[in-house]
Amino acid sequence: MDDKVTLNDTVTLMRDLRKRCEWDAAQTHESLRPYLVEESLELDETIRDGNSALMREELGDLLLQVLFHSVIAEEDGEFDIDDVASGLITKMKGRHPHLYGDGVKVSWEKMKSKKRESIADGLPASLPPLHRAHRLQDRAAGVGFDWPDASGPAAKVEEELAEVRVHLAQVTPVPHGSPPVVDEVHEKLEAELGDLLFACVNLCRKAGVHASLALDKANAKFESRFKEIERIAKERGLDLHSAGLDVLDSIWDEVKLSESKLRIYR
Repeated sequence: MDDKVTLNDTVTLMRDLRKRCEWDAAQTHESLRPYLVEESLELDETIRDGNSALMREELGDLLLQVLFHSVIAEEDGEFDIDDVASGLITKMKGRHPHLYGDGVKVSWEKMKSKKRESIADGLPASLPPLHRAHRLQDRAAGVGFDWPDASGPAAKVEEELAEVRVHLAQVTPVPHGSPPVVDEVHEKLEAELGDLLFACVNLCRKAGVHASLALDKANAKFESRFKEIERIAKERGLDLHSAGLDVLDSIWDEVKLSESKLRIYR
């Protein structure tokens, strides 16, 4: 039986590839940036799909990026994989003083807030807006700027929605496919809709739901249902573009009813 492969073996392999493979040897921290983003997104997709076999493979691809950057840094005399591991252990023990010391249990955000000069310190500029909103709210909560429960954010959503309705009444409807008229009324509506989205993210956070994950699942559900509408329309000889809202909405209700029946039978 072959000896079990260890993480040390992966480091050895990476060092060897840097010496003997032209492509691997040519890579730099900068050239690898797109691959790091791509591999992270591919792993995220396998987690969403619940595909454990593919998740294992994608974790390996992401590990490759960690190895790449660590070995390049080692060659440049900056740090090596052991330093990365040491830093991780130090950080995780520092986050859990009640487990690895004589400290008391404190939330990570409260600990970090004492070291930051600003609420946005350390947040990547390219962070997706929904996730950034969640993290900003998390950080504000870390210094006590937070509602005690979800009822506060729920009321705030209703308040922001009411303000959006006021501004919607001032907007001239734009035909589908036409560009919006960008004027002061449009800009005010955009700002109010932004406030509404921010409030919705806060409600999700206080309810223990991440807005990005919730929206991702809603997107997948809508896509699945609309594909079913397309299938039914084709089966019935209907043209989607000319069928009209009433017909499509009726098929939408059929699809939802079919899903409900499937859930009952299961």
